[in-house]
Amino acid sequence: MPLIPLLPIFHRFNRKYFDGVLSLGAKPLVAVRWSDGRLRNTAGLYRRGIKRSGQKFSEIVLSSPLLGNLPITAVESTLCHEMIHAWTDLVLGITEGHGPIFQNRMILINSLQNDFQITIRHQYPVPTKLPKWLGICPSCGLRLPYKRLMRGAACKKCCDTKYDGKWHASCLLVYEPFLKEA
Repeated sequence: MPLIPLLPIFHRFNRKYFDGVLSLGAKPLVAVRWSDGRLRNTAGLYRRGIKRSGQKFSEIVLSSPLLGNLPITAVESTLCHEMIHAWTDLVLGITEGHGPIFQNRMILINSLQNDFQITIRHQYPVPTKLPKWLGICPSCGLRLPYKRLMRGAACKKCCDTKYDGKWHASCLLVYEPFLKEA
């Protein structure tokens, strides 16, 4: 499913809920974009900083893996949530996370419409990622899933029982690729 354009929604919400202060004319004060696919554990984020070139930046990034297949209300809720962060930071000059100013604006926006609900934490399904590796103890045969290879990792159970909790080379895990069972 193709991703919907975010800028028209941003401008609509800016006019409706932020009195237009998040843009100078047609130019937003904050860049708004979909993630490149790496934002997988959170629905969106607002951030600002300084690039290596010394140029200041601020942006709202929405997760294409999480929100791409969800209803438009999930996109709207997440975008508006991140716009509140941008508003408190860029307009009010306050960095507070989900503090009282954020929450008051969230409650106000939720009271003004019934299309979506802004929350502090989303309840969207986060796809689980299978491990890439299985660490296998050569001594006891215990098999543990790992996201990445861990050099020098040993079987805790064997080290505890055979070597009084001290690391020992005979307990080093042997790795094999994790194969998804059919």
